[in-house]
Amino acid sequence: MRGVHSAVDEIRRSVFAEVARLAYEGFESGDYSAVNDIPYTIIPGAVAHHRSDVFLERAIVYSRVMLALGMPLTPEGKRTRLSDRMKEVAAADDKYFEEPLVNIIPFACNACPPKQLRISDNCQGCISHPCMNVCPKNAITLDKYKHCHIDQDKCIKCGKCASQCPYHAISKIERPCAAACGMDAIESDELGRAKINYDKCVSCGMCLVNCPFAAIADKSQIFQVITAMQRKHEVIACVAPAFVNQFGPDATPARLKAAMRTLGFADVVEVAIGADLCTIEEAKDFLEEVPAKQPWMGTSCCPAWSVMAKKLFPQFKDYISMALTPMVITARMVKKEHPDARICFIGPCAAKKLEANRRSVRSDVDYVLTFEELRGMFDAKDVDFSKIEENPADDFTEGSATGRGFAVGGGVAAAVAEVLKEIAPDRHVDIDYGDGLKECRKMLMLAKAGKRDGYLLEGMACPGGCVAGAGTIAPVMNSMANVRKYKAAAPKKTALESKYQDRLEEVEERGLEDD
Repeated sequence: MRGVHSAVDEIRRSVFAEVARLAYEGFESGDYSAVNDIPYTIIPGAVAHHRSDVFLERAIVYSRVMLALGMPLTPEGKRTRLSDRMKEVAAADDKYFEEPLVNIIPFACNACPPKQLRISDNCQGCISHPCMNVCPKNAITLDKYKHCHIDQDKCIKCGKCASQCPYHAISKIERPCAAACGMDAIESDELGRAKINYDKCVSCGMCLVNCPFAAIADKSQIFQVITAMQRKHEVIACVAPAFVNQFGPDATPARLKAAMRTLGFADVVEVAIGADLCTIEEAKDFLEEVPAKQPWMGTSCCPAWSVMAKKLFPQFKDYISMALTPMVITARMVKKEHPDARICFIGPCAAKKLEANRRSVRSDVDYVLTFEELRGMFDAKDVDFSKIEENPADDFTEGSATGRGFAVGGGVAAAVAEVLKEIAPDRHVDIDYGDGLKECRKMLMLAKAGKRDGYLLEGMACPGGCVAGAGTIAPVMNSMANVRKYKAAAPKKTALESKYQDRLEEVEERGLEDD
């Protein structure tokens, strides 16, 4: 489903564009009452396009607008107007949203069936009926027409029958959101609709981009970012290296920086700078900790992977590197030079929104936007990258090739290994990489069994790495190819060529703050 443009993408992007337009135009007029018109702007007319009626379509857009404004969803059965809360929202341009980040809009959920094995009309009622023979629970029976049926109460979903059917008549049905969730956090409410178990959820966002009914959305700070810029606050954007190709082939780094200034950003900094310093720090951590103090080390930059590891394998919490993430390092460097500025991280990741808001480590990040949300701002301002004059001085040149490579799965561990090769050439390092949370869990099970001793383990919650994050726009495979080209074009090749190495200590000295 990822990478195939759909009506769901249009709904998401239209909401972001209209909320951004409201923020720009409403500030100038001082009137935000137009927020009530957004559902009618996005869903015009009297005929529904995707649902049973147009009123349901508008109600779903209404709820998505609430989340895009950073509001909590209104409980079912209660009625409120969006404009009734706009004064509160508009006043709080420095406020994080309240958790939960990822939300299911109940009446938008299709109540898809939980995991099942089903037999289609392709069943031929064959004499050998291997499906019945391999079923460990005798859940398959023949009717009088010699057609097989599965007793769902007996079925344990092992899939043995499907693998044996010579006609491929048996298929596994599973909620797309649940299938995409690596934490088994998708459950059912009393009406059979999906609900999130937040004790398990790590806010990776894979459920929201895999729901084909646009029933899942995360909260946004798009309105707050624009309002802060309209109030003349200095807002500096820190852009993750996965940006390559997200806004089309005309959106070169230099044009992207110029376009972002038209949105109101004071400056734009590449997060590959922070990735370089994170690489150096993790290489040092590995040399000091493995195997002297711990059997293996995990990388730190993916917050969803890190939280998952600590939730499911608490005995390994100290084995995840304590190095600051590229987002935090970059933000702290910018904050050091611009203490009064507000920092906006822009990247592919939903979970970064929670990382910025955590209390255990001060992030120095005031806002987090995804590429999709930034696209909404470009749409609101009618930005056409092909018409932007490119200034070579605006190009990104300070991050290294390996720092840019953080955007693709395996890139973090490869960057660390490259530094280790230079600073400790006699030290061998084995690497393993978890591609998505399900694979990360398997990797940690191997570590638990003692089969990853001496390893550097890289975990990425999104299959494919950051380029596949919940806030990306471009097809994953295209993004991978474009990031690799961008990486190859970097003037600096490894993190050790960074001119900011001496800044690492002062960045770390900004330190911890109490919960």
